Amino acid sequence: MYVTTTVEETRQLIKGWKKEGKTVGLVPTMGFLHEGHASLIRRCRQENDIVVVSDFVNPTQFGPNEDLEAYPRDFKRDSDLCESLGTDVIFHPEPKDMYCDPHAYVSIDTLSETLCGKTRPIHFKGVCTVVSKLFNIVAPDRAYFGQKDAQQLAIIRKMVQDLNFDIEIVGCPIIREEDGLAKSSRNTYLNPEERKAALCLSKAVKAGQEMISTGMEAEEVLAKMRAIIGAEPLARIDYVSMVDALTMQPVDKVEKDVLTAMAVYIGKTRLIDNFIYEV
Repeated sequence: MYVTTTVEETRQLIKGWKKEGKTVGLVPTMGFLHEGHASLIRRCRQENDIVVVSDFVNPTQFGPNEDLEAYPRDFKRDSDLCESLGTDVIFHPEPKDMYCDPHAYVSIDTLSETLCGKTRPIHFKGVCTVVSKLFNIVAPDRAYFGQKDAQQLAIIRKMVQDLNFDIEIVGCPIIREEDGLAKSSRNTYLNPEERKAALCLSKAVKAGQEMISTGMEAEEVLAKMRAIIGAEPLARIDYVSMVDALTMQPVDKVEKDVLTAMAVYIGKTRLIDNFIYEV
């Protein structure tokens, strides 16, 4: 397994494999890998000749007073996991290797104005910018993203379409702990009491899935989900919303595929979860 830190080194490796006719898959991550990331790497390994994992905490997607400096990092652990899963390259650059000053941004405005975009207004601009850079550096045939970040996945799909990237975007299911909590690097911030309280998210998801399948309207589903979360003293709702799964715009009626998503603070830790209902 190769560990690269520069754009040029990464490009040269991949150009060699491309000349041999090999397919390349990319799993973009911010490191501190868990079973959710591992599931993406395994899928990538199954479907491509070459597996590239980026391990980069991207500063441009963190706003003021967010957890950039505190964001968990353990590259040795990440490297060991990637090697055990058959990864060919870990791209592990520093910010100075990815960004000049000043630098260009990529933004998909309409899809990024709802849900997480309301309270994290620069977040998706940073995501689109770094993912575009990774696509240009790695030139993958396929790129793999988790459904837990459902708005991000929709935005990246739209960006690929609009900017004519010749890349297949593969969305992969949410991976959960045995008790239902969605896997997340930020789960490590939770103390034991907060970890137990965080189960209100997956409980709300389960209730929402059951209600929406019976034909209930959006607001009835959302009211029940908010009540479940609101009953947990350590929880503070950022949003619980239902939107069109393609446009990310709010819906009142479930007449097409919808995404029901939430962001909830458990203590100081912001967690997200969601489900998609297909009509």
